[in-house]
Amino acid sequence: DWMWTSYVIFTLSQSLMLAVGAAYYLTFTGVPGTATYYALIMTVYTWVSKGAWLSLGYPYSFIVVPMWIPSAILTDLAYWATKRNKHSLILIGGVLCGMAMSLFNMINLITIDDPLETAFKYPRTTLPPYMTPIEPQVGKFYDSPVALGAGASAVLTVTMTAPGCKLTTW
Repeated sequence: DWMWTSYVIFTLSQSLMLAVGAAYYLTFTGVPGTATYYALIMTVYTWVSKGAWLSLGYPYSFIVVPMWIPSAILTDLAYWATKRNKHSLILIGGVLCGMAMSLFNMINLITIDDPLETAFKYPRTTLPPYMTPIEPQVGKFYDSPVALGAGASAVLTVTMTAPGCKLTTW
């Protein structure tokens, strides 16, 4: 199912882009604050994409904004607090970036419409309301692509933060 796969890939790619980009800019400049700046830029880009989806007639919550900025702030702080130690940045910063998507998925999916569910609703069904089946909500996240993407991201971002640091030494 393309929707299932695309959500996992989206979650992974966003997490890895944050981890590699934040580590690269931070170690390249050596100035704590650059990871936060990078996360802010990514957040603004996500708002722009939300606006694009909205203009196409989808609900504004179809794309949710991940909690990148707190993770990036803590990544900056970890780098500064350990006297610019790349190894601690890879370990601590990678874990924090990996947790960003996991946290955003756990918290945001409780409070807003599920983007995957929304994708199947738009364009709207042609069935009249009395014929539209009501799905039971039990086990909603049991085999969720959101959970899989978040879990995989949390594991892989530590590994992907290392190439971000390595980019500055080639």
